[in-house]
Amino acid sequence: MPPNTDSTEPSATPSSPRSSFAIDVPDALLARARAGERAAFEQLYRWFERPVFNLAMRIGGDREEAAEVLQETMLKVLGKIGEFRGHQGSPFWGWLRQIAVNEALMRLRSQRRFANDLVLEDDGAHVVDPGPLPAAAADAAVLTRALNQLPSATRSVLWLYHAEGYTHEEIAALMQRTPSFSKSQLARGSRRLRELLEPEQTGLQRERAHA
Repeated sequence: MPPNTDSTEPSATPSSPRSSFAIDVPDALLARARAGERAAFEQLYRWFERPVFNLAMRIGGDREEAAEVLQETMLKVLGKIGEFRGHQGSPFWGWLRQIAVNEALMRLRSQRRFANDLVLEDDGAHVVDPGPLPAAAADAAVLTRALNQLPSATRSVLWLYHAEGYTHEEIAALMQRTPSFSKSQLARGSRRLRELLEPEQTGLQRERAHA
């Protein structure tokens, strides 16, 4: 089942405002969860269920699969939470997010959905950063419909870059591709997303270009 939207979440850390995962988890709560306290882990689940589900939805585009990614992610967090020690300034939310991203991308690869995407790997080095998403992207429902019209690989790059703040090098590693692949998918995907979110403005710009 999709997560409960009524759950109360703590504030995101000011240092990472771009990611909905940026939740400051108290060390005491982590210690209790590592000790096997069920109530502590349930608290972590309530805090992170919405970010994990939303990420899985944006990458996979399917609610049932997103719910499965959520369950698998939290099961892996439960099984591995004893391994997290927060070394080198890495926050707990970043560690959990990495598990969620890997789970969502693994499902796409297992379904061979990346293989069906038409991609080029050699033209990203000269692509200009397309900048932020258009204002219409602030409407979650509108953004979801637009993203679902993009190829899965393109959609994944857009979300990881714009919403989660990953670099092209990090996206390349996650998706087992090259930085040029990430850059080219971002450029193409951003152009297509603008066409879907702002069709009238995009059409006007084209008319002026051909005038």
